[in-house]
Amino acid sequence: MDRPHRLSFLQRQEPFDLLVIGGGATGCGIAVDAASRGLQVALIEKNDIAEGTSSRSTKLVHGGVRYLEMAIKHLDRAQYHLVREGLFERGTFLKNAPHLANRIALVTPLYRWLDVPYVFSGLLLYDFLAGKKGLGHSNLISRQETLRRLPMLKADGLRAGVVYYDGQFNDARMAVTLALTAQQHGAVVANHLAVLSLVKASGKLCGAKVCDTINGNEFTIHARGVINATGPFVDRLRQMDDAAAEPILKVSSGIHIVLAQSFAPPETGLMIPKTEDGRILFILPWQGHALIGTTENPAEITDHPQAKEEEIEYLLRHINRYFDLAVTRSDIKSVWSGLRPLVLAPKTKNTAQLVREHLVQVSASGLLTIAGGKWTSYRKMAEEAVDQAIHSYGLAPARACHTDKLLLLGAEHFNHQAEQGLIQTYGLAADVAYRLHHAYGDQAVRVAELAQSGLGSRLHLDHPYLEAEVVYATRHEFAERACDVLTRRLSLAFLDTAAAKATLPRVIELMAVELGWDQERRNEEMKASDQAGL
Repeated sequence: MDRPHRLSFLQRQEPFDLLVIGGGATGCGIAVDAASRGLQVALIEKNDIAEGTSSRSTKLVHGGVRYLEMAIKHLDRAQYHLVREGLFERGTFLKNAPHLANRIALVTPLYRWLDVPYVFSGLLLYDFLAGKKGLGHSNLISRQETLRRLPMLKADGLRAGVVYYDGQFNDARMAVTLALTAQQHGAVVANHLAVLSLVKASGKLCGAKVCDTINGNEFTIHARGVINATGPFVDRLRQMDDAAAEPILKVSSGIHIVLAQSFAPPETGLMIPKTEDGRILFILPWQGHALIGTTENPAEITDHPQAKEEEIEYLLRHINRYFDLAVTRSDIKSVWSGLRPLVLAPKTKNTAQLVREHLVQVSASGLLTIAGGKWTSYRKMAEEAVDQAIHSYGLAPARACHTDKLLLLGAEHFNHQAEQGLIQTYGLAADVAYRLHHAYGDQAVRVAELAQSGLGSRLHLDHPYLEAEVVYATRHEFAERACDVLTRRLSLAFLDTAAAKATLPRVIELMAVELGWDQERRNEEMKASDQAGL
């Protein structure tokens, strides 16, 4: 269904069971859960799918090693159970989206003998709590083995290392895949729809008035229940519902920088559990590059947060502290900042100490808000939100929640032999086949077939992205703007800003043919992309 048909369907007079506002991890997860239960669902997002926090994560699916340490130190049962739940959800995540998520080995270097038993025992407990959903056994490795795995690590003072396992994933494509899966189960999905006001009848919510930010058209979506899943912006929607609503969130900013692959081993990540000010630092292989993050600083809520120079310098300083590498500002290929929604704890000033718990609440008018959480727990959060919605709005789902066993789009026939088949059948280069296989799963053949129709050229010689992917994203993946494609369908802007800028004119040209853009709209896309940093 193309965008005009989806927008037309949203304007029907018969109310949806649920209107989900927010196209990030939580909102898309809720849409999948509700639609797969047989409810009639509308999902809208004011920008693009995962344009905010949900595409700006550290790309890890984890139970929360830091939270486990805090649970033990403070005998905090809530944090302990949060880790257990996170480890269970981590296993479910990797099982339901095997094309987008994988196991990754992480090494923690130890420079004091006293740290060896402390860190190792903590990670053994982490493994124990994962149970049958564990990804591998943590093990203590020698100084020599640590340096073999991480040859760029500073050897001076190194005593040993500990290897443990977590999950890694493509966050932007995961969100898009969730939206596509929700659509597959009957949900109506539309990005670039901003809520102007909430609609009430006799004091109860019954929908929202929205504006199409692409053409300016306004209309009303009718629904029996409205879910506020807007991440860092939940308080804004709550105050749209009730001007006197007290904030329930704090936000912190997390920044990441991307370097060439040579700055990180291809299959092993590095985790520094505590930097000079108690923050955690990751250096990870990601999409053929090195991903480094992250900082935790209190932040202002804004649509497009910018990384501060002092945050970038903080990361560079710590890279040079732990590595025998001379990393400078000129080595950075991309940098981005994202907001993290943290449930408000009034007595806590340091956002790094806040646990990413979530809460679900329903206002007097019926606005159901879900706030906080993290990517790993998106599925459980969605289940709780939909359970509450069914109770609060008197809905009658056709079936119970089964998202713990629900394979996402692209996962049903995913297998590693298919990657070789893409090479043999369609003549794709190995890096391109790998990219398609792990971005689209069993849907990769659709992109490969499109490539054979004359769209098989690379967008940029240094990267494995095809022109066919631009057209595919425009036709099938809700991409309406050039930034939607370059940032969240292909992730190129997150990896290499200069390469993304170089490919922008061709992306606009391809999308213009698909969507019938005139020269004015093409110029608008160039301007909008420039404002977005491309």
